[in-house]
Amino acid sequence: MILEALHYTATLPVTSSEFRPFIRSSVNLWSRANRCAHAWAPHEENCKAFIRETIVGMKQRRTVVVLGSGLLRDVPIEDLAKGFDTVVLVDLVHLASVRLRMLARRYRNVRLISRNLSGLDKALAGAVPEPLAFLRQVPYLDLVVSANILSQIGVGARRQLEEMRHPEPDAIVAKLVSAHLDGISALPCRQILLTDTAYRIVDRQGEVLETTDLLAGLTPPQAVRAWCWPVAPYGELGREYQAVHDVIAR
Repeated sequence: MILEALHYTATLPVTSSEFRPFIRSSVNLWSRANRCAHAWAPHEENCKAFIRETIVGMKQRRTVVVLGSGLLRDVPIEDLAKGFDTVVLVDLVHLASVRLRMLARRYRNVRLISRNLSGLDKALAGAVPEPLAFLRQVPYLDLVVSANILSQIGVGARRQLEEMRHPEPDAIVAKLVSAHLDGISALPCRQILLTDTAYRIVDRQGEVLETTDLLAGLTPPQAVRAWCWPVAPYGELGREYQAVHDVIAR
């Protein structure tokens, strides 16, 4: 708890007031990632390998934008920083540890942007959400990576909608998921989508105790590659069961 508190305190002054409410969840993710490092390693390497394989075949490497850059555990930041003129990392919060890492490595071409990528405010106002419209203004954009953020948009939005007792949370979440997928596919550049699509709770005998669709009923894009990610291995949520997510890459 001491390390978490220190991390929170260090991140607070470098985060604008609009995004400070999200620091706690980012610190919690950092803590879980450290506890589950061994179980998460294959998933993280699969993500990084897919990104590396994609950029190898690219002739132009001017600007790359990473949506949901988070802890950078699933993003090959060194390859991106060396391979592109400009790297833009977009997320709600950039923890102090991430900022220090960028300074230590002297990645002078890396930019950190705090931005809400959900589109929930627009959807609640009855407007068509276009959370990725800002990407059309990015000059010399050659690659966009959606890095395991799509399902989190849905999970976060559903939590907020349930707290406010919204009458149609499913419809709103589906609209947000669709907006992200449509926004990515409409871009006139190379795109990478890394996302978990569903999760299941499994006991030690292999029996599935619970399943949940993370894309609000929408059919996920055709995967180029797919794997399982033990987000909560045995002992994290309980001794006798684990949570396993299905992940796709395209």
